[in-house]
Amino acid sequence: MSVLVVHESMFGNTRAVAESVAEGLRSVLGPSAVRELPVLDAADAELSGVELVVLGGPTHAFGMSRPSTRAQAVTTAKDTSKQLQLEPGADGIGQREWLQSLPAGTRLALFDTRMRGAGAPGHATRSASRTARRRHLEIVERPRSFYVDRANRLRPGETDRAWCWGVELARHVPAHKPD
Repeated sequence: MSVLVVHESMFGNTRAVAESVAEGLRSVLGPSAVRELPVLDAADAELSGVELVVLGGPTHAFGMSRPSTRAQAVTTAKDTSKQLQLEPGADGIGQREWLQSLPAGTRLALFDTRMRGAGAPGHATRSASRTARRRHLEIVERPRSFYVDRANRLRPGETDRAWCWGVELARHVPAHKPD
């Protein structure tokens, strides 16, 4: 395996983006070169042989989620008027905790999901980038944001943008023969 795509997702938006990024990478690198996992499952993932980690999560309270904001997401999902379904493991560890576990020198690309506009400041990739630099991780590409609307649904075209970004990210993986 060459690339590990890891996501934290509360309501499925970040997972959908991660799946599209992974598919874009697979279109260039081949199906066996890319593995995509929720952050909860990635906690035990073997990193030997991984040449690039792509990590994404939702923006909560101006940055990466914390246990308290994940608990709030659980509460939000219980409000049936919002019509949101909580992802399995959403109340477990998040990208913040997993990022802390990566060994120095890991090559990394970051993305987040967030609202766009003046009423939605901050984004998870800003705090993830700071953490990555402190941990001596190598960020290989400018972080990307993918947008949700006020009802917390991915905006049209965002998964297509994610697929295209996955294709672009493949250039950061040393020469790999497609399957």
